[in-house]
Amino acid sequence: MNSITIRRPDDWHLHLRDETLLETTVPHTAEVFHRAVVMPNLVPPVTTVAAALSYRERIMAQVGAEQRFDPRMALYLTGETSVEEIKKAAAEEKVIGFKLYPSGATTNSASGVKSVEALAPVLEVMQAHGVPLLVHGEVTDADIDIFDREKVFIERHLIPITQQFPALKLILEHITTGDAVDFVTSAHDNVAATMTPQHLLMNRNHLLVGGVRPHNYCLPILKRREHQERLQKAALSGNPKFFLGTDSAPHVKANKETACGCAGCYSAPAAIELYAEFFSQHDALDKLENFSSVFGAQFYDLPLNDEYLTLTQQTWQVPEQVDTATGPIVPYYAGETLHWKRA
Repeated sequence: MNSITIRRPDDWHLHLRDETLLETTVPHTAEVFHRAVVMPNLVPPVTTVAAALSYRERIMAQVGAEQRFDPRMALYLTGETSVEEIKKAAAEEKVIGFKLYPSGATTNSASGVKSVEALAPVLEVMQAHGVPLLVHGEVTDADIDIFDREKVFIERHLIPITQQFPALKLILEHITTGDAVDFVTSAHDNVAATMTPQHLLMNRNHLLVGGVRPHNYCLPILKRREHQERLQKAALSGNPKFFLGTDSAPHVKANKETACGCAGCYSAPAAIELYAEFFSQHDALDKLENFSSVFGAQFYDLPLNDEYLTLTQQTWQVPEQVDTATGPIVPYYAGETLHWKRA
């Protein structure tokens, strides 16, 4: 097989940041993906429908005239999120749901939720109005090992939520463990998960062996090979509960290569090629279209895209860095060889 044509994909988990960085991040995604779920962890966070629509306008200002790009905005869930705001979100097509960040779990999450249990009244309203809950699933207790944070969050919070609110659509973002695969697989049909290229292509050896690799550092952190293999098996299974979400997260080189580097892999410059690399490595390119272009749209009850994208088999290298108005960014897989490229 020298080429493959798939329905145009969607990215169901994306960070674009704001201001001048949008000049770089938006085109990288808009030229490939039709829809993208845009994360709200700006400073200050995007907590209202009005703020989300304003942010969306700034994003759309960077979309080329020939491009069809439809960002769907996530709102930042806090302890102060009101019933009125949930109803506004339910009525606004361009708002896809609320993002639950445990306080301190990742970049710009200081305003996140401190008590998941206290969210019950809010989740009840979200369930009643059909508003999805997007979850960064990690506990932040200082005594919990960083490699166990996802597992403990599932046991402590997500299983009770899905039992108490069975009609609530819940997306466990950027899953990293076999525990997450088991949870999503065994949960009811309103539960799904997104998968990143880094968690499919790498394990914690790629972060730590031979020295710390800051550009492979993300949260949730890369796990053992056995967990990577469980993720791979789930992605290759054709189970519609698992679909593409890059979690592409840009940080300038200076903020990654420092004594306390930022978490996040900027995969957008080669996102669909990275997924194609993974599926090709497992002789499963026939599974790429459903994973990237069908299952997510179906879960969110959205129409499938009517445009197509062709990938051809050719060897190329991911650029060593991407220049931006705020400084150079080292993309995920920088300098590495890929074997599929958009035509």
